[in-house]
Amino acid sequence: MRLKAGIFVAALVRRVFSDGGMAAIERRGAEEAGAILVRIRHRDGLESLAAPAPQTAFDTAKPDARLFEWRKLRVEGRVVDEAIAGEARFDPDIWVVELETDSPETYLDIATS
Repeated sequence: MRLKAGIFVAALVRRVFSDGGMAAIERRGAEEAGAILVRIRHRDGLESLAAPAPQTAFDTAKPDARLFEWRKLRVEGRVVDEAIAGEARFDPDIWVVELETDSPETYLDIATS
């Protein structure tokens, strides 16, 4: 059984903080099963956006894992804002978590293409 979204987000924020990074919940979504978007702020002022990977990317051995894919990589913040706004129009129950870390892959399972 997959962890509830609220528990996953709380654990993610706590892990980042414990490693000396910064994390914040930008938008609270549905506690049980809201989709989670992760905004990564880079030191150079650019941003990236990770979102849930499509079902076809999942490993059949771990069907309950949370797998992410890059939707935006190293773009201006307004591009990430627009992508998040579009997702929120489609799904008002989304979570948005903001991370400031040099290694987001440490905290997120990223699908490889």
